[in-house]
Amino acid sequence: MQSDFEWFVDLAETENVSVAAQRLHVSQPTLSRALARLEREVGATLFDRRGKRLALNDRGRVYLTHCRRARAEMEAARHQIADMVDPVEGTIHLSFLHSFGVRLVPEWIGAFRRDAHVSFTLSQDAAETVVGRVLSGEADLAVVSPRPRSTEVAWAPLMHQRLGLAVPVDHRFAARSEVAFDEVASDPFIAMAPGFGMRRILDELCAANDFRPDITFESTELGTMAGLVGAGLGVAVLPIEDGAHTPETVSLIPLSGSQTTREIGLIWQRDRALPLPSARFRDFVVERCATGS
Repeated sequence: MQSDFEWFVDLAETENVSVAAQRLHVSQPTLSRALARLEREVGATLFDRRGKRLALNDRGRVYLTHCRRARAEMEAARHQIADMVDPVEGTIHLSFLHSFGVRLVPEWIGAFRRDAHVSFTLSQDAAETVVGRVLSGEADLAVVSPRPRSTEVAWAPLMHQRLGLAVPVDHRFAARSEVAFDEVASDPFIAMAPGFGMRRILDELCAANDFRPDITFESTELGTMAGLVGAGLGVAVLPIEDGAHTPETVSLIPLSGSQTTREIGLIWQRDRALPLPSARFRDFVVERCATGS
């Protein structure tokens, strides 16, 4: 059986003993006993029991955060030692969404290459295309948002970005500090084309607020969406990140409510062993995000 922080992460992410047991190659009773022992040791329940289902509670989320950090630190230590014995060399095939090519991906690649003699082949595209590249083997890893629905890919959460409503500077909500998404149900929308991650996020927001958006324009670039908003052609949901994609003609107002962020993560084929350089890069990025470095 793996260490507590390793198996607990799997169980917390699935909230399902049978699924987690299959991933960990242990029996369900073994995993259930391990959870009971862990909860006795920490002196608190980490999941709420709802019949046969588990739901991670507030105490469990605190433990999960520290488990992810511990796992990332241990992976970083193992890889640092391995690099001292056998330096990493090779090529990493990485795919990612266009919006991550401005800052996140270049920062990670630059930092990783300071200690590893590797090269990268890079590709950018819509979320569905990027996931397809991983499944076909064209890419070892991909940076995506939101989490893919496919069970054929493994997922490592990295960070959350706050979502905002982009409106023209003369819009009725332009001076607001926050806005509820259902307040713009009657506004025309600028949206990403189907297949893009931000389009799925928009569709899910609209479904949760029980309205169908009036989409007047579709784009394949967040910057183009913001430009069309600034021209007064509609409103849009955009990530809030250092003012990126936002011209002076646009106000980007944080969304209020429960769905206010998009989760960013790394994916790879669940049943295919990653090449060593790609595995090292994955663990490097996870550790970097967990520690905020």
